[in-house]
Amino acid sequence: MTVSRNGRSAKPVALAAGETDGLRRHVEILPRPLRFLAVGGLGLLTDLSVFTAIPFHPEHPIATRCVSLALATVVTWRLNRALTFNASGRRQHEEAMRYAGVTLMAQGTSFAVFSVLVLTALTRVPQLALLAGAAAGAVIAYTGHALFAFAPCKDGTRNSNRAGTA
Repeated sequence: MTVSRNGRSAKPVALAAGETDGLRRHVEILPRPLRFLAVGGLGLLTDLSVFTAIPFHPEHPIATRCVSLALATVVTWRLNRALTFNASGRRQHEEAMRYAGVTLMAQGTSFAVFSVLVLTALTRVPQLALLAGAAAGAVIAYTGHALFAFAPCKDGTRNSNRAGTA
């Protein structure tokens, strides 16, 4: 939800407890694993598009993948936080750090699979190596995000003011 003053730039506003925005309401009809896959698909599209668009990807596929993966990570964090997982009750920066930890493990796996394949069996088709790595990382990512990054606070309380702050 945004608030604008006199047509100027909109400023994000935390939603009241129990209130959801329109997009979230529409996607909540899908089970969480499907929402996660949809967000992951958008992240993968971002990753693959940026990887392919960078002109020197054939000569430096690993360096190029670092750039494309970083951009895709930002996209998926914001979308998973907004559409896939419920508010954890943690401050946004704490949740971001938890997300980053899980994502590093998942993307480390993804990157390792990609690297091995792009330097051996899939040298001529690096996009297939990217897809194989992404599939391996997705299993780790979903489990880690569901059980750790976006898991509710242990005390069970959710403070809407804390969850929406940076």
